Amino acid sequence: QVQLVESGGGLVQAGGSLRLSCAASGRTFSTRAMAWFRQAPGKEREFVAAISWGGGNTNYADSVKGRFTISRDNAKNTLYLQMTSLEVEDTADYSCAAGKTNWRITSLTGDYGSWGQGTQVTVSS
Repeated sequence: QVQLVESGGGLVQAGGSLRLSCAASGRTFSTRAMAWFRQAPGKEREFVAAISWGGGNTNYADSVKGRFTISRDNAKNTLYLQMTSLEVEDTADYSCAAGKTNWRITSLTGDYGSWGQGTQVTVSS
């Protein structure tokens, strides 16, 4: 089991940037695909981005493509989400998730077995 702790959320104006981090414990981080999901109040959890174990393959939701970048540092057991050109609609609680495999980077929550508690991102107009 991988333990995940997110950080980096906060309040930012529309058009601004934030970088989220997800620190993982355990020795299996580097062998897992990883992903970011988000959930806004009153809405279902939504896929944001995913990355394969080595970082060579990524997958993005259409709503964030070109604005968000997912990356990872396996030496530091850390996953990142660089968010730019933020929009009010990006306001949500952002959670990282560890995949059940090293290569599946789908948008399906069932492909991910460990979840962090989340970090709140609020974008003001």
